[in-house]
Amino acid sequence: MVVLKLKQVSSAQVATERSQRLQPEEGGEAGSRERLCPVGSQRFSPAGGAQRVVGLWRAAASVVQTPCAPPLAADSGGGGHGTCLAWPGGRAVPRASMAGNGPPAPAACPEPLPRSVFKKFLLMLMSLLMSLYVFYCLAERCPSLPGPLLAAAPEQAAGGGGPLEPGSPSLASWPPAARRKRPKQQRRRPDAPGRGAGSGGGGEPPGTLALLLGEGSKRLPQAIIVGVKKGGTRALLEFLRVHPDVRAAGAEPHFFDRGYERGFAWYRDLMPRTLDGQITMEKTPSYFVTKEAPARISAMSKGTKLIVVVRDPVTRAISDYTQTLSKKPDIPTFESLTFKNRTTGLIDTSWSAIQIGIYAKHLENWLLYFPIGQILFVSGERLISDPAGELGRVQDFLGLKRIITDKHFYFNKTKGFPCLKKAEGSSKPHCLGKTKGRTHPNIDREVVQRLREFYRPFNMKFYQMTGHDFGWD
Repeated sequence: MVVLKLKQVSSAQVATERSQRLQPEEGGEAGSRERLCPVGSQRFSPAGGAQRVVGLWRAAASVVQTPCAPPLAADSGGGGHGTCLAWPGGRAVPRASMAGNGPPAPAACPEPLPRSVFKKFLLMLMSLLMSLYVFYCLAERCPSLPGPLLAAAPEQAAGGGGPLEPGSPSLASWPPAARRKRPKQQRRRPDAPGRGAGSGGGGEPPGTLALLLGEGSKRLPQAIIVGVKKGGTRALLEFLRVHPDVRAAGAEPHFFDRGYERGFAWYRDLMPRTLDGQITMEKTPSYFVTKEAPARISAMSKGTKLIVVVRDPVTRAISDYTQTLSKKPDIPTFESLTFKNRTTGLIDTSWSAIQIGIYAKHLENWLLYFPIGQILFVSGERLISDPAGELGRVQDFLGLKRIITDKHFYFNKTKGFPCLKKAEGSSKPHCLGKTKGRTHPNIDREVVQRLREFYRPFNMKFYQMTGHDFGWD
């Protein structure tokens, strides 16, 4: 349509207007010229009939006028600022100044952004949009966290009595957002075996990213390794960490023997975050020989599962002494500490290294608060000779799927005990530190034999109480 309308303007009329344009205006300098912008292959003046042509262009093609640069020095007569004809989506076309019979003087019009600058701008825009999207996703996930806010009663927080069940209605205050539908990866597996105390079912292997993003909640432990010192508790906990449904506190909390007055809120804060289906654990070997520990753990939760790693009491006592000797080289010899009177052969049961090995005596105190079926006794010797077998028993006891198997272990001949092929969060083999597997000092054989005679009746009673012969005699 635009082309048809342009053809209506006769070429003669255009030629006449061009000749009029070349003549100087009245009252102006003879050398003044009007700047033109090229349109197609012709030049049009803003005066006279050419204005009608430009009007047609504007009406038909929505021509936009953009300001050009000021006229050149040769155009100082009456040109003022010129204009550029710009089509939508196109490039601006300037009106050029006429300079006599020579070529038209160029006019400086806005240039489009360089391609490199445009690419950088586009990249920055995409980065900004991606960042906003990530923050939006995080903001959407955070309100759906389960996060029960356990609020112990004042007397319980202060260390008073009364049952305190983890996750019980009296202690858990669930925010409204926690009732939202859980993400698919956190739903419980319908075909998985039952979980440990308080878990109520299986769960998908937890995502590390989910834990890093702060998902889950801190809970009081559902299982505790309560003993015994130098029995192999550290090795057991490190092996259990491989299981995706086990989350354990790092250092030994010593809550039920040293820090009970701090309250359950402080104790819970020491625990790691866990997702649905995961078990929270901790280990403090001194609990087993602490008289108040059974009652205090029972006050926290009567359903807490207890694990005791036991070892030949004679070997355990020598290992205990070896650890103390590495810290205090000037202590007396093992033989002198073992006997109250070496001549009579009276054993000093007040020495902690000897007292810990009287397992039957300590177990009696625990059975006052927990049934024997709620306590698992792990053999420290079998934990070395058959780690996968013992870990299988532990996984069954905790209600976990048997994931830790023989493929996770290899035997380190230098240290003399098994190591993990791949530790938690690592792809490299992992052995316990240099503080484990120390070389024992040579102990007089008569002393060792006397200790075995001393422990024999206690061992026999322990076998009867647990229903398991550990073969120490």
